[in-house]
Amino acid sequence: MDLPPKTSLFEICPAKAVPLHERLVRFAIPFVIGGFYILLCFLLMPYESALLLGGLMLAYLVPPAGKESIVPLGVALGFPWWLIAFSIGLMDVLAGIFMALNFDVALRIPLLGQWISKILQKGNDFVRRRPWLEKFCFFGVVLFVMFPLQGSGGIGGSLVGWMAGLSPARTLLAITIGAFLGCSVIATGSQAIKGLLLSNHEAGVIALAGVVAVFVLSYLAYRWKVKR
Repeated sequence: MDLPPKTSLFEICPAKAVPLHERLVRFAIPFVIGGFYILLCFLLMPYESALLLGGLMLAYLVPPAGKESIVPLGVALGFPWWLIAFSIGLMDVLAGIFMALNFDVALRIPLLGQWISKILQKGNDFVRRRPWLEKFCFFGVVLFVMFPLQGSGGIGGSLVGWMAGLSPARTLLAITIGAFLGCSVIATGSQAIKGLLLSNHEAGVIALAGVVAVFVLSYLAYRWKVKR
């Protein structure tokens, strides 16, 4: 798969061609949505719980945190599986919205912009090493966002969607499906293990150890395959 011209990720007009008020609206949209959700949590939940949930959502944005660590932590702290799954999945969606509307701005953000540029420069090699992205296209992006070992998240999913030739709308839809589905699977699994630990400690420890072993082995196998 050959990458499209690198004028922009989603054919966004150059920053100088976009009126300032439109630029500000684009930049603010994901933050307004996220802020409204956090405000809703503070209105409907105890203050301490809402503050802790907000902290987990922010922690998800800081590497190396991911679905595989933040979601089980949220379940262990007592949040309902559906609440933590939705909250963390929403962060991926908001990141995807930000990328769709502000790609040129993202390129100027320290560290993030360097990472994006590196991925784009090695785009053809990136896709070639993951042939399922090209083969399945839309569902490839869903799997990429859903599966933590593949560098899940709205930002990575946006880049993969572009490299797979998807439109911004289809890319965002794929990110949404992958984010909520992946978080729900991890959250329900974490809830099941938590219940097993409480009812049968030994069985719970065995189940937890098995999950950790599968995760570690899968990660090592993935890293080995990528470096080949």
